[in-house]
Amino acid sequence: MLASLVFLTPAAGVVALAVLVPVLAFVVAERRVERVRNVLLLEAPRGGVDVVVVAALAAAVLVLALAAAQPALADKSTQRMRTDAQVLFVVDTSASMAASSGATGRTRLQRATAAAARLRAAIPDVPSGVATLTDRVLPNLLPAPDPAAFDATLDQAIAINEPPPRELNPRATSFGALAAVPDAGYFEPFAKHRAVVLLTDGESTYFDPHFVGRAFAAKPRTDLLAVRFWRGNEAIYAPSGKSDPNYRPDANGKAQLASLAAATGGKAVEEGELGSAASSLRSLLGSGPTRPVGRTQRTHPLAPYVALLALLPLLLVFRRKILRA
Repeated sequence: MLASLVFLTPAAGVVALAVLVPVLAFVVAERRVERVRNVLLLEAPRGGVDVVVVAALAAAVLVLALAAAQPALADKSTQRMRTDAQVLFVVDTSASMAASSGATGRTRLQRATAAAARLRAAIPDVPSGVATLTDRVLPNLLPAPDPAAFDATLDQAIAINEPPPRELNPRATSFGALAAVPDAGYFEPFAKHRAVVLLTDGESTYFDPHFVGRAFAAKPRTDLLAVRFWRGNEAIYAPSGKSDPNYRPDANGKAQLASLAAATGGKAVEEGELGSAASSLRSLLGSGPTRPVGRTQRTHPLAPYVALLALLPLLLVFRRKILRA
């Protein structure tokens, strides 16, 4: 992997360089005047132009022009993906996921999708997909190697009550619907390491955790990691700012997720434990063979550091001004 110097906005640097033209013209004119004085044996006027100061100012402009062009180190690397592992992120989109701590607070769904992006970033070499859950599971993106497609799906395809549950009520989620995932074709046959990451508030209607556990235990085994997004002071707010009187947070969600995790041999954590969740996810998937799927380029901006260099000629200007004072 080799790094090269690139300019992200080269046109900006060219425009900034135009500032140097009058400065350079002034320097050239001053040199000509000096030669004329030497020929005529004239003394230079006291307090004349300090060429060093002018040159230092020109250097500062030059450095800022370089910074405006946004220099950066770019490196290209081959992107590799696991050939034996896939993950499906299942996001609860029932009405209760619209709850938040205030009318302008982040909803459970917003926090869940942000967590999904973070957990996906923790397994960059594992193809990952997105599905939504109410009283059934529907795929939005089958496990794919493209992180950009994953993030776009989270941003554009995830919304409350999508898919619409058969009965519209705040607690329409049924974790029993997860039993259909292992055998529904969401994972490729070659994926021997499979995992479902469930992002939910834990508020489910009655379900049989052992029924889900048996489905996940079928070969090849599907592992489960559940993350709960829930606070006791949350409510569902209308656009007017009024809370929905028909919704009450259900604290039993933690116990329900614990029973689901126990039945599937998985793990359930709270939203404040995403670091632990990421470690658990990597542990569940282990390591395995990979294949190249393309090349990616990363850039490391240098503009802030280049801009700091402009301080050096400016310090020279101030130093000479102090010495001449």
